Amino acid sequence: MMVSSYPISKIMDVLLGAVVMGTVGTLIGLLMGDGFVIATACLGVLLGVGIGMIGGRGFFLGVLMGACIGGALAWGIAGEESITVGAGAGAAMGGFLGIWIAMLVEMFAKRGKGMPLSS
Repeated sequence: MMVSSYPISKIMDVLLGAVVMGTVGTLIGLLMGDGFVIATACLGVLLGVGIGMIGGRGFFLGVLMGACIGGALAWGIAGEESITVGAGAGAAMGGFLGIWIAMLVEMFAKRGKGMPLSS
C-alpha cells in the first residue's frame, strides 16, 4: 500500500485549483465556441493543478468569488445570455485582486516585523 507524501492541505489545494480553473477554462471555451470547450477546460485544469502545487489557495478563492459575483451581476444587469462573460471577467478581476491583496498583506507583515521590504 502506497502512502501519499503530500499533506491533505496540499491535496485539497490541487483539487480546488483543478475545479476552479477548469470551470474558468470551460467558461472561456463557451465564449470562444463549442469546439474550444474541451481544450480550454483541460488547459484550465492543468493550470489549476500547477498553481495548487505551489499553494495558491488565496488565488483560487479570489477567482471563485469573482466568477460567482461577476456572473450574478451580469445576469442581474444584462440578462441570462451575459452570465459567461460576467463570470469570466469576474474571475479575472478576482484573481488579480486576490494576488494584489496578498502582496499588500505580506508587505505590511514585513514592515511590522522590521524586515526590509525588498527581498
